Amino acid sequence: MKAPSGGKGKKIVAGFDVGGAHLKVARAEEGRVVAAATVAMPLWQGLDRLDAALREAAPVFAGADLAAFTMTGELSDIFPTRHAGVMTLLDLIRGRFRDDAALVYAGRSGFITLEQAAGASADIASANWHATASLVAAHVRDALFVDMGSTTTDLIPVCDGTVANAGYTDAERLLTGELVYQGFTRTFLFGVAASAPVGGWLTPLMNEYFASMADVHRILGVLDEDDDRHPAADGKEKTPAASMARVARMVGRDAFELGGREWRDVARWFSEQQLRTLHDAAFRAAACVPDGAPLVAAGSGRWQIRRLAERLDRPFVDFADIIPVEDAVRSAASSAGPAAAVALLADSA
Repeated sequence: MKAPSGGKGKKIVAGFDVGGAHLKVARAEEGRVVAAATVAMPLWQGLDRLDAALREAAPVFAGADLAAFTMTGELSDIFPTRHAGVMTLLDLIRGRFRDDAALVYAGRSGFITLEQAAGASADIASANWHATASLVAAHVRDALFVDMGSTTTDLIPVCDGTVANAGYTDAERLLTGELVYQGFTRTFLFGVAASAPVGGWLTPLMNEYFASMADVHRILGVLDEDDDRHPAADGKEKTPAASMARVARMVGRDAFELGGREWRDVARWFSEQQLRTLHDAAFRAAACVPDGAPLVAAGSGRWQIRRLAERLDRPFVDFADIIPVEDAVRSAASSAGPAAAVALLADSA
């Protein structure tokens, strides 16, 4: 599936964030995001999932003059190493897009061609956070940039108009607190807390994948169902009642044993525990960010990040508030922040 070239009189740039669980795509026309989409892509189930996701997202990038890519999918356990993952994904991209109409974002090295990318896997691997933070730094002199997706959260300081990250690789960023493995939907509950208060008792959790944070946020009524694109833990329906049943299993109960208010209290507990983890990381990541500088938020977890901004006593600014974007696609563009970022950065490169 070769990408067609040439909008007549209008420069069209498509940005792609090739993840392990989702493909995010954004379309920029004359330097303005006009379309964006997030498509489920469980890459661990097979490389054919990328083809399927590209077919689903095709209307967003059809007719693009230039395609710009960033990725985190190399982390998928379908690949033996991150380097092998980058190389495999680059080969797949090369097979579907013209070499002379594609760029790859290599973080601190900027945009490079597909040919150059073969020797730059260390810079390309999981560099999507750098793209979005770089775009924020071009618009906001000082900020704490936070992107909370389905699986992870990036917390990146922007100081004096520069991305001021302390770590670069995933391993380094885990150590610095700039990468936190907490997501708004896909995170397992036993990855958030080891116990939960149920009926007045602090109850240890069962270490089973019975429920996820999507269930928690669905029970609380703050989940946009478009952001939960993967099956529930038990493969059953996605309703508040079904989510309560899944959360109940985590503490060895059935949902009927407690009322809706009690299960909402349990859900609030998990969301609060997740927020505290992000709060701790934010104190570390924001060391150089002046008091009063805003928190700029992207990703599907912006509801949680708004709460973080309140805890940090910082103004909350949505990523879509600082980039050129059509009003109708503001939320979709913010959720697909890295794809929007590489589209806009490549457009001005």
